[in-house]
Amino acid sequence: MMSTKSSRSLIILLVTLIALNWISGKFYTRLDLTEDQRYSLSPASERILEDVDSPIIFDVFLQGSFPSEFRRLQSETRQMLEEFAAHNRNIVFNFVDPLENGQDANIVAQEFMQMGMTPARVNVRENGKNSESIVFPWAIANYGQKTVTIPLMKNQIGSTDEERVTASVQQLEYVLADGISKLVYPRKKKIAIMRGNGELPDANIADFVKTLQQYYYTAPFTLDSVAKVPQRTLKELGQYDLVIEPKPTQAYSEKEKLVLDQYLMNGGKMIWLAEMTNMESDSLMNASGTAIAIPKDLNLGDYFFSYGIRINPELVKDLYSAPIILASGEGSETRFNPYPWFYSPLTTSPNQHPIINNLEAVKFEYANPIDTLKNGIHKTVLLTSSPRTEVQGTPLQISLDLVNEKPDLTAFNSGEQNLAVLLEGQFPSVYKNRIKPFELDDVKDQSSDTKMLVISDGDVIKNDLQRGRPVELGFDRFTGNSYGNKEFLLNAVNYMLDDNGLIDIRSKEVRIAFLDSEKLEAERTTWQLINLAAPLVILALFGLGFHYYRHRKYIK
Repeated sequence: MMSTKSSRSLIILLVTLIALNWISGKFYTRLDLTEDQRYSLSPASERILEDVDSPIIFDVFLQGSFPSEFRRLQSETRQMLEEFAAHNRNIVFNFVDPLENGQDANIVAQEFMQMGMTPARVNVRENGKNSESIVFPWAIANYGQKTVTIPLMKNQIGSTDEERVTASVQQLEYVLADGISKLVYPRKKKIAIMRGNGELPDANIADFVKTLQQYYYTAPFTLDSVAKVPQRTLKELGQYDLVIEPKPTQAYSEKEKLVLDQYLMNGGKMIWLAEMTNMESDSLMNASGTAIAIPKDLNLGDYFFSYGIRINPELVKDLYSAPIILASGEGSETRFNPYPWFYSPLTTSPNQHPIINNLEAVKFEYANPIDTLKNGIHKTVLLTSSPRTEVQGTPLQISLDLVNEKPDLTAFNSGEQNLAVLLEGQFPSVYKNRIKPFELDDVKDQSSDTKMLVISDGDVIKNDLQRGRPVELGFDRFTGNSYGNKEFLLNAVNYMLDDNGLIDIRSKEVRIAFLDSEKLEAERTTWQLINLAAPLVILALFGLGFHYYRHRKYIK
């Protein structure tokens, strides 16, 4: 029989195990020992996860055979989802191989594209040979009857696969938390898309508006009624949390400006995509291949000046730019070829603001430089041209013959030009100490804290059309390049209307270490020999040592 002492020890052991199990279930924790704290979730992510009250199922298409860089993305995605699941057990995820059953990769790629998920084509270098592989860096999240697609990889023009993966890992927490936020939270904020002043047609802003509708309510709004019922127009506009003005071409009346001014004074937020010159690439598609860029008067000079900025009626010409696509040949022999076009600047980001952190270059067309003026409003320059910029006055004749001319590098000496400026703080009224164009109830001369973003090119929000249907904003179907226009504008809207701090996650810095591919290729044979021979040598030495030990032991 078991002794009393042994029984007592067994009971103590069982009680201890039960107590430890209960404590571990109640007080669960994880330790993040990484230097950059990449697996520590931000408070914004934790708040979102706390509101997940039923299962969210992630299907991640990063399973199968692909380059080592993307295995790192797979590993980081898995660990981030594990961290999410550790905070809320309603987070469930599966890794799926889209090519598991031997399907043709190109056919699967077409199916993904039809669902709005563009596959990535990557170069694979193995044994000194280059080949191309298709990767599907996407996830689909399902929450009840709702579904969202989540891009796991960022496209960056001219970057290596390692740089793309590093940028993608840095944004993993943001894109996953953003996907959950879309599923969990109902839309509350409202955005007015301004019409009536010659703005871009609906078809040319359709892609961005469709994206906004995943987060917010959107509706067109016109100032046409301001002439008859200005007070009611202002009241109706005040029901919106944000106003977006997409490339107006018709001048504003003083009554319209007063309504917009008082909307801002009452805490409204605004994004202006306005330019002070008339010039379009379509104007060049004529027999002469020339067009004249002329100044455009929107009657907004005093409006912006009061807030501390000025959009100049000049054109920015930048050596770092996107190409123009020109057709050659006829009929079935038509070819679309890219040519350098310095009037399409690709912008840089002078700081690490959350709106532009880790952002692909934004494509502008015929942009104007913005001057900032000293006043009490805080101004952050978000996007600029490159240091190799030339500023040209208008009127100016522009010709397609420029694509065949060698640029005069000495002329590109104007330095970086401001193209997007964020204003934050308390704004003074444009009509302070001025006669108002009409009487308003409760006119304010100073705003509460609010925000305004001014972008000096309306084409930043313009998507192309293919067979009458909108193409994704920022995607150039001729070159296959994806620019950062859509992400930039969406980040800007989220920043202005963000009520859960999600945009702050974009500032998180993650450093990923990769092997040196050139060194790896040069020393491949050496390390293969070491990996094969070293274990055999160690095993032989162990055998000899063990034999010597036994021999000495039994001889004695």
